[in-house]
Amino acid sequence: MRERGGMGGQTKSEGGTETLRRWGVDLAVLIAIGWLMGFLGPFASDELPAFKRHLYWMICMVGGGLIGIVADELLVRRLPGVWVRTAVASMAMTPVVTLFVLSTEHLLAGAPFRWSSYGFLFLQVLPILAAVMVVRALMWRRAPVRVETRTVIAPPLPEAEAAFRRRLSAKRRGARLIAIEAHDHYLKVHTDAGEEMITLRFADALAELSQAHGWRVHRSWWVAADAVEAVRWRRGVGEIRLVGGLTAPVSRTRAPVLKAAGWF
Repeated sequence: MRERGGMGGQTKSEGGTETLRRWGVDLAVLIAIGWLMGFLGPFASDELPAFKRHLYWMICMVGGGLIGIVADELLVRRLPGVWVRTAVASMAMTPVVTLFVLSTEHLLAGAPFRWSSYGFLFLQVLPILAAVMVVRALMWRRAPVRVETRTVIAPPLPEAEAAFRRRLSAKRRGARLIAIEAHDHYLKVHTDAGEEMITLRFADALAELSQAHGWRVHRSWWVAADAVEAVRWRRGVGEIRLVGGLTAPVSRTRAPVLKAAGWF
């Protein structure tokens, strides 16, 4: 015997289940709105007995709502924009729904079927049908997809840091560079082999590291890009956490550099 189905059959089954679920939810919402309208009794419908009033609104809201939903589903491929489609479906189906409501009034409440009442009823049906379609559009609207990006930092080229590294002691010359902190005419150089004080202006250090992978994040701090672990703001003050437990301040003027790199 041959086995039938497979992935294609499973996909169709899942799609059918999802369609049934959507229609079930739509129907439940229309029933709830019909019950609410029957309870409120607008447009002089409160003059009807309670049972007839609820039945009238249930028929009008469920029947009229389903007519609008069918129109909306038929327009999905031609009008992908949800709000344009909602407006078009509401306007296009209001004449049909108005005729449906007029027939319901005649059959259920004994109201005379007069075309002179059609225009007046049209103005009542349009806002109600439009409101129902807007509620449905909001209910099934897809949330925007949020894509988080983060800059991938490539290892720095050896020559990019060569000039600056020659200023360090032999112990730290080949160590991983983490950050540079300015102290008047001195610099505190943070590496994974410890800290070291050197005599150099901060501006000169930035010039020597201009081709390296790093950012100036404060008036007195430069950090290596591959040493950044996290960036956060506390009460309007930025803070950047680096490898080894080191933290550095982030000024507002330098924040766009980190934002462009995807850190917040």
